Amino acid sequence: MYEEQQAAEQHGPLAGFTVGVTAARRADELGALLQRRGAAVLHAPALRIVPLSDDSELLAATKDLIDQAPDVVVATTAIGFRGWVEAAEGWGLGETLLDRLREVELLARGPKVKGSIRAAGLTEDWSPSSESMAEVLDRLLEEGVEGRRIAIQLHGEPLPGFVEALRAGGAEVVGVPVYRWMPPEDIGPVDRLLDAAVSRGLDALTFTSAPAAASLLSRAEDRSLLPELLAALNHDVLPACVGPVTAVPLQARGVETVAPERFRLGPLVQLLCQELPGRARALPIAGHRVEIRGHAVLVDGVLRPVPPAGMSLLRALSRRPGWVVSRAELLRALPGAGRDEHAVETAMARLRTALGAPKLIQTVVKRGYRLALDPAADAKYSDV
Repeated sequence: MYEEQQAAEQHGPLAGFTVGVTAARRADELGALLQRRGAAVLHAPALRIVPLSDDSELLAATKDLIDQAPDVVVATTAIGFRGWVEAAEGWGLGETLLDRLREVELLARGPKVKGSIRAAGLTEDWSPSSESMAEVLDRLLEEGVEGRRIAIQLHGEPLPGFVEALRAGGAEVVGVPVYRWMPPEDIGPVDRLLDAAVSRGLDALTFTSAPAAASLLSRAEDRSLLPELLAALNHDVLPACVGPVTAVPLQARGVETVAPERFRLGPLVQLLCQELPGRARALPIAGHRVEIRGHAVLVDGVLRPVPPAGMSLLRALSRRPGWVVSRAELLRALPGAGRDEHAVETAMARLRTALGAPKLIQTVVKRGYRLALDPAADAKYSDV
């Protein structure tokens, strides 16, 4: 256990793992947090954000609220509220909008939003400590919404049941689309990310917005890769979402996701630091402790990068530890190897070199190869 802790401190808990990032906003921050902990990062923004000042829908909604005052305004994100005020200023409507917001009941979803409201010179009437839209909804329904005009600052995320519940209570609901999501101008990186996911070149795929998740699923469907993507996310590639709202499009497709208790990037990365090492296969082989990660192997705590072909062979051997795996079966595990079993011998030689301990893998003459499990472990896996 102490050696494992030392290895984690030396290389980072995510060393040897590859994590996909779909975020358009704050992607650099998320990528830096992951790399600092040892991960290799593959980034492909699944969406792009339309600049607020260019958005005719937001301008129309702003003018509507100035002309016909709402009773309540719900601010849902700090960046969205700030962007709304800045866009209004660019249109010459900034002071008029702020004057209108001073007249209404202003609700803030959490401390960050509260901070942006106060930075604009306004004061919120109420904010939940939980940052929960469900708590905001409960308060509104308790106050009574019959005949009230309620404006909600939308933030690109679905709000399941929120608008419907208000309308069912008799409210007029007005959406304020502070930014809109569009497909990326260059779809190439998204396609490369999808290819990496379905080929199991990723160990985890992160999502920080529901539209990004929906966009990636849509692109997979366009390329006829949706069944393979869903299979990968349900078995080999960990889908990690920043919060439950972000997970909705994935869960609607039957994908089980993980999310941190606090819906922030830092806790999301910490969750991956717990989950991914816990999924790695650790085996006692030839007197060494071998932990098989995504694109590398820890041998007695030393990180050994392994080429993709070598990782394919190692995973095939580790599915039945200690058992002989034929060259023909290993050939099938090699991507694009064709029919020449010599490709197995070449990839095996490179794998042994990469591991730095050739005796980890034994050659069984005329039969194939096996992991040289320690005797006690060999007995454990003999009935597998």
